[in-house]
Amino acid sequence: MASLKKLKENLKSLGPGFIIASVVLGPGSITVASRIGSEYGYSFLWVVVLAAFCMIIYTSMGARFGVSNNQSILQVIASKYGRWFSVIIGISSFLSALSFQFGNNLGIGIAMKEITGIDEHVWPIVFTVLAMILLFWAKNLYKVLEKLMMVLVMVMVLAFLINLILAKPNIGQLSLGFVPLSLKVEHLEIIAALVATTFALNGAIYQSYLVQEKGWKVSRLKKGMKDTYIGIFLLAFISAMVIITSAAALYPSGITVNSASDMAMQLESLFGNYAKIVFSFGLCAAAFSSLMVNAVMGGGLFADGLGMGRSMNEKMPKIFTSVILLVGMLVAVFFRGNIIYALILAQASSILAVPLIAIGLFLIVNNKKVMGKLKNTFWQNLFAILGFILICILVYYMYTRFISFIGST
Repeated sequence: MASLKKLKENLKSLGPGFIIASVVLGPGSITVASRIGSEYGYSFLWVVVLAAFCMIIYTSMGARFGVSNNQSILQVIASKYGRWFSVIIGISSFLSALSFQFGNNLGIGIAMKEITGIDEHVWPIVFTVLAMILLFWAKNLYKVLEKLMMVLVMVMVLAFLINLILAKPNIGQLSLGFVPLSLKVEHLEIIAALVATTFALNGAIYQSYLVQEKGWKVSRLKKGMKDTYIGIFLLAFISAMVIITSAAALYPSGITVNSASDMAMQLESLFGNYAKIVFSFGLCAAAFSSLMVNAVMGGGLFADGLGMGRSMNEKMPKIFTSVILLVGMLVAVFFRGNIIYALILAQASSILAVPLIAIGLFLIVNNKKVMGKLKNTFWQNLFAILGFILICILVYYMYTRFISFIGST
C-alpha cells in the first residue's frame, strides 16, 4: 500500500513535465524528425541530446523561479525591467502560437483521415470544439490538462515505440548517431530545425507558471526538478524514436519524406496498414496535445505580458486562448491563399520572442533579490550561455529563411 501511495504521488508530480512535452511535440516536430531520419539516417541524434540538455537548463530555471516567487515571471520582468519587455514577450509568444496552430490542426486532419477515412477538413472543427469545451467548462483547467496530457504523451510513446520495434534499427549504427562525427556549415539548417523540435523557450518560461499552478514551494524543488527531467527525457525520447524509425526503415532505400503523412504511407508500404494506423494515432495525440497546450500557453503569456491575468482559470487568458484556437481552425479549414507565405510571415514576426525569453529568464534567475539562494550558479550560467548560442543559431536560420522567401516572391 505504501509503495502504491508513493507511485501515485510521483505520478501527480509529473504533470508540468508532461504538459511541456506535449506542447513541444507537435506535427511539425514529428515531420522534421521523420525527414531528417529518412535523409541523413542516424547522423544527427546527438543534436536531440544537446537540445534536450539545454531545454533542461532553461526549464529548471523556470521551475526555480516558480517555487521561489508568488508573482509570475512576466510580472517580475515588467516591474524590474519595464512593462515594454513583458509586452513584447507576450505579443511575440501569441503570434508564435498562432503560427504553429495551423500546423497542429493540419496534423489532426491528416492523422484522423488515415484512421477513419473521413475528410481531413472536418477534424480541425471537431477537435477545436472539444478544446473550447475544455477551456470554458473545466472547473480546474490545469488539472484536466495535466491528466489529459499524461494520457496523450503515453499514447505517443507507445505508438512510436511499436513502429520503432517494427523497423529493427541497427544498434551499432544507431549508437554512432549520438557522436558528432562530422560538422559542416551546410548542416546549420538541419541542426536548427532539429533543435527546434526539443528546445522551446516558451515552454521553458511557462514551466514557472505550471509550478505555481501546482502550488509548489522551495521544499518541493527537488521533486519538481525530477519532474522536469522526466518530461524532457520523454520529449527527447519520442523525437529520437521517430528519427531512428525513419533512419532504419527509409534511409537505406533512399526514401525521403516531406511530411508526417508521407512517413505514415511509407510505413504502410513497408510494414502494412497496421503500422500506418499506429503511427497516425501517435501523430493525432501529438497534434491534439500541442493544439490545446500551445493555445493555452500563447494566450496565457499574452494576457500576462499585458498585465491582464496569468492563470488558466482567469477570463482574459481564456479569451486570448480561444482566439488562437479559432484562428488556427479557420486557417486550416477555409484558407485557400498562399498558406506558406502566411505562416512564414507569422513565424518571422515571432522570431524576436525566442532570444527575448532567454534574456528575460536569464536576467531574472541571476537577480539575487528575486531568487535569493536559488539564483544561477556559475555552471548553470555557463550552460545557459551555450543554450543561448543554440538559440541564436536557430534565430539566424529562421531570419535567413524569411529574407530568402521574401526575396523570391
